Amino acid sequence: MSDTAIPLPPTLAAMLALAAGTFLLRLSGPALRAKCTLPERAEKLLEVSAVLLLAALATTSALTEDHAFTGPARPLGVLTGAVLAWRRAPFLMVVLAAAGATALLRLVGVP
Repeated sequence: MSDTAIPLPPTLAAMLALAAGTFLLRLSGPALRAKCTLPERAEKLLEVSAVLLLAALATTSALTEDHAFTGPARPLGVLTGAVLAWRRAPFLMVVLAAAGATALLRLVGVP
C-alpha cells in the first residue's frame, strides 16, 4: 500500500463540510425539541414569523426583478393565484391561473 493520500479538492471538501453541517443542524431540531420547551407565546410568535417571512419573500419575488419593479402583470398574476388559494382552489388550478393571468396580461401589452 502507498503512503500517499489522494488530495481532496477544496471545493469538494467545502461541499462535504456544508453537507455535514446541514445534516447536523437539521438533526438538532428534533433532538433538542424534546429537551427544551418554549413558552406558548414564543411558539405562537415563531409560527407567525415563519408565515410573515414567507409572505415577504413571495412579495419581493412578485414585485421586483434585478432591483427594479416588474410591472403590473406579475403582481396581478400572483394576486389571481392568492385569491384562488384563499378560496381553497386546487393547487394546480392556482398555479395555472396565476401563470395564465400573467401571460394574458403580457400578451395584451401590460409589462
